[in-house]
Amino acid sequence: MKRIAIIGPESTGKSTLAAGLAGHFASPWVPEYARSYLDNLNRMYREEDLLKIAKGQMEAEDSIALENPCPPPFIVCDTELTVIKIWSEIKYGRIHSWILDEMNNRSYDHYLLTSIDLPWVPDPQREHPHLREVLMERYLLECRQRNLPYTLIEGKEAERLSLGVKTLESLIR
Repeated sequence: MKRIAIIGPESTGKSTLAAGLAGHFASPWVPEYARSYLDNLNRMYREEDLLKIAKGQMEAEDSIALENPCPPPFIVCDTELTVIKIWSEIKYGRIHSWILDEMNNRSYDHYLLTSIDLPWVPDPQREHPHLREVLMERYLLECRQRNLPYTLIEGKEAERLSLGVKTLESLIR
């Protein structure tokens, strides 16, 4: 089963794309663990919470992968450690070594990088509407520096899903 990672700045349609692709391919998907973690936190998050979020995301991904060892062709991951790495760099100026080590030990068959061409939608968990361009450049740089196989996903919701479907179909031919 191929692992697909959806990454990108805040408010760029990652969760919508993940759900759409999982539905289209009848594949399992791993929701963004940070959202439920932060929803259940009774205080402001702190730097150490990012490590817990990273570990929770990877545990959820591994659990879903184990539950689905045969076809469907994909497991769609609504975020992965690149998102947490960039979040940590922007917010705290550093990254926990576990996150960096785990990034080197995991591989994904393809990354879908969602662009900032959608309008910003306010949400209590979103922090950086003023940094969208900076964050987008950071994601592009990350993909290029790590030589990740990625596709830039742009356009309105239907266009994004169509491009995602086309990209993933090319991986199973």
